[in-house]
Amino acid sequence: MFGAVARLVVRRPWLVILGWLVAAAAIIVTAPGLASVTNSDQSAFLPADKESARAAELAESAFPAADGATAVIVVDRADGAALTDADLGQIGQLAQRLTADRPPAVAGVLFDPTGQVAGNRQVALLAAQFTGAPEQPEVQDAVADLRTRADDALAGTGLRAGVTGEAAIVLDNQQSFADAERTVTLATVTLIVVLLLLIFRSPLAALMPLLAVGLVLTVSTALIATIATLLDFEIGQELPILLTVVLFGIGTDYILFLLFRYRERLRAGDPSDRAITAAVGRVGEAIFSAAFAVIAAFGALVLASLGFFATLGPGLAIGVAVMLLAALTLVPAIVALLGRRVFWPSRRADRSPGRSRFGAVGRFVARRPVIVIAGTVALLGALSAGALTFESDYDPIGQLPPDTEATRAFEDLQRGFPAGALQPTNVYLRADRPLTETEIGGFTQALAAVDGVATPTQPQVSADGRVANVPLILTGAPFAPEALDLVSGPLRDTARLAAPAGTSVLVGGQSMAYADVRDATGRDFSVIFPVAGLLFVLILAGLLRAVLAPLYLVAMVVLGFTATLGATALLFQEGLGRPGLSFIIPIILYLFVTAIGTDYNILITARLREEIQDGRPPREAAALAVEHAGPSVAAAAVILAGTFASLLISGVPFFVEIGFAVTLGIVLVAFVVSILLVPAVTALVGGAAWWPGRRVRTGG
Repeated sequence: MFGAVARLVVRRPWLVILGWLVAAAAIIVTAPGLASVTNSDQSAFLPADKESARAAELAESAFPAADGATAVIVVDRADGAALTDADLGQIGQLAQRLTADRPPAVAGVLFDPTGQVAGNRQVALLAAQFTGAPEQPEVQDAVADLRTRADDALAGTGLRAGVTGEAAIVLDNQQSFADAERTVTLATVTLIVVLLLLIFRSPLAALMPLLAVGLVLTVSTALIATIATLLDFEIGQELPILLTVVLFGIGTDYILFLLFRYRERLRAGDPSDRAITAAVGRVGEAIFSAAFAVIAAFGALVLASLGFFATLGPGLAIGVAVMLLAALTLVPAIVALLGRRVFWPSRRADRSPGRSRFGAVGRFVARRPVIVIAGTVALLGALSAGALTFESDYDPIGQLPPDTEATRAFEDLQRGFPAGALQPTNVYLRADRPLTETEIGGFTQALAAVDGVATPTQPQVSADGRVANVPLILTGAPFAPEALDLVSGPLRDTARLAAPAGTSVLVGGQSMAYADVRDATGRDFSVIFPVAGLLFVLILAGLLRAVLAPLYLVAMVVLGFTATLGATALLFQEGLGRPGLSFIIPIILYLFVTAIGTDYNILITARLREEIQDGRPPREAAALAVEHAGPSVAAAAVILAGTFASLLISGVPFFVEIGFAVTLGIVLVAFVVSILLVPAVTALVGGAAWWPGRRVRTGG
């Protein structure tokens, strides 16, 4: 099939390229902007039946005037001294000025000297209420406006202000991600150009993948935005950066696989047209299976209950599918037009390669498979032990760069208030009749007595008297594991026990929302991990026409995943003192490392099977597979690892963690698993690896 596709493309390369350009232009021109379907609030992706989501729905109906994002303006003295009475007067005037000149998205700014000044007078808090959700552009503009006008109003007074809280965190998060996207894209493109120049010594071979992947990225982004608009769903803000890294990394890998095989056929004496046709025919199946494995892994995320995962996976899968189509049609068409000039000015494509280091590695693997297996398994097993120390982190502030205003203001807040003052927890008491003051008071007292609650604030009662909102300030940080345990455990249990007869309770607020995110994530892990693993086995079984080989190939990449997670946890938690890794890390890491590891295993195993089918014994086939497929796997791994390594300079802790983890994972699954462990096990197992399919011919 792939040979037929190649012959068709080679006969009409200009027609293929023109078709791509016309289709791309039509898709891009008619598509909405990706920003129009992007939401940076992870808790907004919760299922509607989660308690925090039901509490938010109740608050919207019972307290419509307060239905919107909030922010906290933290004011202190620039010299660190205690606030004076004159300072408090200035802060009161600030609240009045910000309210009087407020933009439409600001409902008001409140300051109560009796409850919003710290006991040690180090800081004072102003509460800002907005009319819309934190991700709405008008709310984000309003946050920026408050920051500017607060600074102007306090100029020359010795006071300073910082805006933090829900709306400010979302704004700073989006700005940090936008800055990171620009940095990562530039670093990725630069790195790929340099690496391809080193590999092929040709500017055309270095630039051609960038142009192809750049077109695919633009088309994929437009398709995702169009589909999201048509189906009325939102995507997380992480998708654009991850899509950029994935397509430039995986796309360049697929093009490398093709160029390496094309160069091999040129060295064998094939004319250019026949060489590219043979290259697509031989490596096309491996590229298709590799891409299909990645698409299937990302597609498994549709089973997630958390909307963030459920939309991230299909978005990435769309990008990989478009890249696959380009790798089998657009790229061969470009190569067919350029011919040998694709490697200009290098003449290496005309020379037969000498004995390579990979040849020596392959021979060692074939001669000493037991030693190779013992060494690689010991290394991966030792690193996997670190996975036992893994802790999830759900703190959105902890994932912000430390120099953002929301982060600095939160640190200032804690000089005089409990950390929970950043984002109070709301406990809603609901009845089919008006609630009495005695009932609300007794309920509030019971909640105030819960260990971990610093203090309640003034309860709010709905216009019809049937719903009461009791805001609670927790003693600890609102997104810390202890806070999530508190709101979803003892606090909720106490609220239900203390609720008067005939009433019901819902716990809301950001702490409860992230407790629900934690619960949904745990459920999603238990579903997606086994489903993705099963899909990998089925894809490999279809490619190899075997059962045993797919089972141990998937087991090996899963071992690579646990080793990577363990090493990452040891570095960031034990080495750098982080409280945990972002809760998204395990699922992102699992999908990337196992999917990409399966890609490399497919390339090595397909070449190994090809050598066995030519009559070579298993050990000789293993040596030749490493010698011939090893360089392309290594080059692809270096490029893909490099693209993810660019995340290390993003400045966003979330991306730094992903950058390190996926980079290490790619190195482990490529160099340890695919180049060493897979051929060693296959050499040792011999023909049984292909059971129960038709036995391949083995020589010797």
